[in-house]
Amino acid sequence: MDFHEVVLPGDPPLHALLGVPVDAMGLVIFAHGSGSGRLSPRNGYVAQRMRDIGLGTLLLDLLSPAEEVDRRNVFDIPLLASRLARATDWASELEETRGLKPGYFGSSTGAGAALRAAAGDDRIAAVVSRGGRPDLAGKPALAAVAAPTLFIVGSRDNQVIELNKFAASSLHCPHELVIVPGAGHLFEEPGTLDRVVELACDWFQLNFEGATP
Repeated sequence: MDFHEVVLPGDPPLHALLGVPVDAMGLVIFAHGSGSGRLSPRNGYVAQRMRDIGLGTLLLDLLSPAEEVDRRNVFDIPLLASRLARATDWASELEETRGLKPGYFGSSTGAGAALRAAAGDDRIAAVVSRGGRPDLAGKPALAAVAAPTLFIVGSRDNQVIELNKFAASSLHCPHELVIVPGAGHLFEEPGTLDRVVELACDWFQLNFEGATP
């Protein structure tokens, strides 16, 4: 097993799965829309593929089990973003990860939280949004993001395509929007999640390369 369970201290404690390959080029912190990201099968698959090419991964629960019961917390972008920032601060002090430049991989409302957390934080090397709601970050936060940002949306996810276009138009940083043919919101169609992996890995490799912590 190339990852292990960690608990981020604080109120509440946050549970996560951390995997850091030898000579990792950066650390990708996952922000899942439901708040419980460490056990997401799709994120687990993406994280494994990232570790295979030398990217560190932190699969993080942004909400405690008690908080997750209240569905309003899933859409509380400031709350989710604060937890992501907390994880970034924690990783910057942990011996295993403190030398790694961080990036965010957000899905669903987690994409909005990732961009909200990245706003004004020059430590963040890159952001990737998968089928996400980056628009929920809000225009002021989007305008303050400096990290190169990649939006990945399925061609069958029509409403979310438009929301991603809106978010992209609010950014002043380098960004791209890629529409994956034949994919729905969850990228369950054959080959579509692998395309997400390729796009995300390329984006993080490109932007981690030469970055200093």
